[in-house]
Amino acid sequence: MKIIHVEGQVGRAESEAAEVLVLLRCEGASGLTQEAAAIDAQLGGQLTKLIKRGEFEGKLGEGLLVHTQGKAKATRLFLAGLGKEKDLRLDAFRQALGSAVKRVRQAKVTSFTVVMPDTLPHETSVLDVAQALVEGAILGNYQFTAYRSTNGTKPIDVERLTLYTSQRAHLPQMTEGIRRGVATAEATVLVRDLCNHPSNVMTPTRIVREAQAVAKESGVRLKVLEQKDMEKLGMGALLGVARGSHEPPKFIILEYKGAKAKKTEQPVVLVGKTITFDTGGISLKPAENMEHMKADMTGGAEVLATMRAAARLKLPLHLISILPVAENMPGGRAMKPGDIVTTLSGKTVEVQNTDAEGRLILSDGLAYATRYKPAVLIDIATLTGACVVALGQFAVGMFGNDEQAKEQVRNAGLRAGERVWEMPLWEEYFEQLRSDVADMRNIGGRGGGMITAALFLSKFVGDCPWIHLDIASTDWSERERAYLPKGPTGIGTRLLIQFLINRTLP
Repeated sequence: MKIIHVEGQVGRAESEAAEVLVLLRCEGASGLTQEAAAIDAQLGGQLTKLIKRGEFEGKLGEGLLVHTQGKAKATRLFLAGLGKEKDLRLDAFRQALGSAVKRVRQAKVTSFTVVMPDTLPHETSVLDVAQALVEGAILGNYQFTAYRSTNGTKPIDVERLTLYTSQRAHLPQMTEGIRRGVATAEATVLVRDLCNHPSNVMTPTRIVREAQAVAKESGVRLKVLEQKDMEKLGMGALLGVARGSHEPPKFIILEYKGAKAKKTEQPVVLVGKTITFDTGGISLKPAENMEHMKADMTGGAEVLATMRAAARLKLPLHLISILPVAENMPGGRAMKPGDIVTTLSGKTVEVQNTDAEGRLILSDGLAYATRYKPAVLIDIATLTGACVVALGQFAVGMFGNDEQAKEQVRNAGLRAGERVWEMPLWEEYFEQLRSDVADMRNIGGRGGGMITAALFLSKFVGDCPWIHLDIASTDWSERERAYLPKGPTGIGTRLLIQFLINRTLP
């Protein structure tokens, strides 16, 4: 889809001849902001009357479109609610703009203007709010129409957003917030697109082509290991998962070094589970909702998009993204329950369930990642149904062996509106993974399934500071919300990018 063009301007909102002018308001706020009051004067007090009558209260997600009937410079006003000021957080601005852009599109309008708010959440800046507003607008405008016949009618796309501030001193921060917001939202849109394409299109070979496109960004290099390379290295887990498919597996390594990165700096390494379709293999999944498994590559799509965003933002760091890519299919050569595979690390795994394939391909991806001696190693994966049971749809499961890294990820999640919740990584759970015939088995029974999966991965990271993010709870939405579409959400992408941005701040 076409990304909204965003720009920042200094001026008076009441002088802006916008098609739609968005005014943000907290629930229970006393009086009008300076900008809203000036427009209210043009309208003869209409806004004040609407608020007094309770037609608009400012609740989070609430919106009201008002036609100015030629009394103001703007053709229409959209009042967007932020919720109560005491509960105000950055995500309220994303939600407000996600709702606003949909209403703008319904009105068949292609551009709109937003007045920067006076009220900021605690410990945030104009930059943070501008970034959140831009993210909400771009992500709320998302539509996937690649396979729809138009029948002569083209869907309306909002093309332009202007952020207005009356304070010239705020313009540099607002401009940087716009730059970051566009890059992070573009990355999330890329993830949604990749995961929306069906698996007969988005094959492992196509993933390589997408990586080649990212490698055209300044400072990015690409290396692709083919099946024969994996065989030489001994990636028995990844090769085992891919054995039942006619699609050859791929192992993709992207590397970026910012121009201002320190030469001696250890890299941040990201590893993303990239199963382009997961049938479960011989341990076949139920047919219901199996079509969602085209998005089992979300983790890989997110580390790919994060690499592109880091390059476009010119972040001063060293970053490596690794994508072990395969399709998990049944077939005459498919891996079977009871098979034993030898991983890149040399550890052996008894495969008791071929539908626990994500941890297998990640075991080889993580072992390969340790060769770079990373400053921090993060894997992200749609790993377990148990994560959905434990956390529902509003939190990403987090595990890790490094307190500082966990705190950094937690803070990035709060800022990005993609919150994480830490789960225990206690060695006692490994009892469930003990095998009679190999070093370990790939499942540990029903109890603590998210934990045993993470503990399995922990055996392949060595002494590296490591974080595991299970996004099975958040990668797919069953309904449309403010800036989240029905289907693939891309949640986790902005979390990773914000984590990297935060690492580069003084």
